[in-house]
Amino acid sequence: MHLGWFATTGFGVYGWEDPWAGNVAADLGRPGLFVDLATSLERAGFDYLMLEDSSVLPDVYRGTFESSVRRGTHVRFDPVPLVPLLANATQHLGIVATVATTFYPPFLAARLFATLDHLTGGRVGLNLVTASADGAAQNFGLTKQVEHDRRYEMADEWITVCKELWSSWDRDALTLEPGGAFADHERIHTIDHVGEHYSSRGPLNLPPGPQGRPVVCQAGASPAGRAFGARHADTIIAAQTGVDAMRAYREDISRRLLENGRKPQDAKVLYLVNPILGDTDDDAFRKRDRLRQVQSGHVDRVLAALSYFTSMDFSQFDVDAPLPDLSGNNGHQGTVADMVRTGKTLREIATTHKATESIELCGSVETVADRMEEVMAEVGGDGFLIAAPVTRKNVTEITDGLAPALRRRGLLRHRYEHATFRDNLLST
Repeated sequence: MHLGWFATTGFGVYGWEDPWAGNVAADLGRPGLFVDLATSLERAGFDYLMLEDSSVLPDVYRGTFESSVRRGTHVRFDPVPLVPLLANATQHLGIVATVATTFYPPFLAARLFATLDHLTGGRVGLNLVTASADGAAQNFGLTKQVEHDRRYEMADEWITVCKELWSSWDRDALTLEPGGAFADHERIHTIDHVGEHYSSRGPLNLPPGPQGRPVVCQAGASPAGRAFGARHADTIIAAQTGVDAMRAYREDISRRLLENGRKPQDAKVLYLVNPILGDTDDDAFRKRDRLRQVQSGHVDRVLAALSYFTSMDFSQFDVDAPLPDLSGNNGHQGTVADMVRTGKTLREIATTHKATESIELCGSVETVADRMEEVMAEVGGDGFLIAAPVTRKNVTEITDGLAPALRRRGLLRHRYEHATFRDNLLST
């Protein structure tokens, strides 16, 4: 079983004023909490840590910034400078930073992540998003966000340019002859890419890193997102709800991989979960019930989140009426479509919304480990992406409680067998 950790608000703020949040104010903008997370994940045998990112402070909900900053949920520091610090504290863990293809020039991204591949010893990845918020687009000089499917068309060409640039030096271009040439100039070439959205001459002015190219991570529930992931991703984040939907997603991705000349095992599908752990099952159930009670009293928090990723102000809708027409949504179309299919009112959705759970995992570490094993056998997927808030209590429960229980069942590695992130990720 492959495991990753999804830092749901990236290099940001977790659990402001929540119990067990730790020294949130002291941790703000500092690497210590995330270094603790990375070293713990490596000790536990995880494949990677993925840092979400966003470049906008949303004011869609009610037209103010209040919902974004009251609990710090939309404060984001750029995750890329954090990557070398996490790599320096670890030896094996893959570290994935999020990049918005709509805003990064491909040459800039290709050069940056080739450099990071060298700095990390072959352990960097990039999580590709197309970005959905109009406010983010406006920060980069656009009047509104590019239409959903067109963003994926652009992203497809974007990663194609990056791959061409990462291959602009042959793997044997470096000669490093003592007293002779540093590199063979005949093994370095321009890419001369001229496409619909991007042009780049190339080559990169640095040799390829240990992985040749960084690991590519992607999440997409829409048809366009699935097609993109099947063409380019090494690992895919999935949030389908329920075992049947999880299995259908894995089967669909496997089919799409084959259609693109790849093997199903060439992309590891990890399902989002947020385990609720207790010393006993009853302890965990009581904890779950308390969390649900808190959520039911904070409908605004969920509606603000929905407003952010759809760029539609949900405060304008009657929360006790059927869902309004959301066909104009230009954001997370798969998530919105799932909500519409439930037939629930906005209040019902807000009080039960589980954005980071494909299945509920609740109980003692032994109960949860059993359930994870059972689900993977049914689904045929590759593992799970833990999406718990980054607090030291959550990290300890997962890495020193749940991970050892999985290892005792033979489900989690005892050691890393390879030097690079990609080789460990794609191993069986």
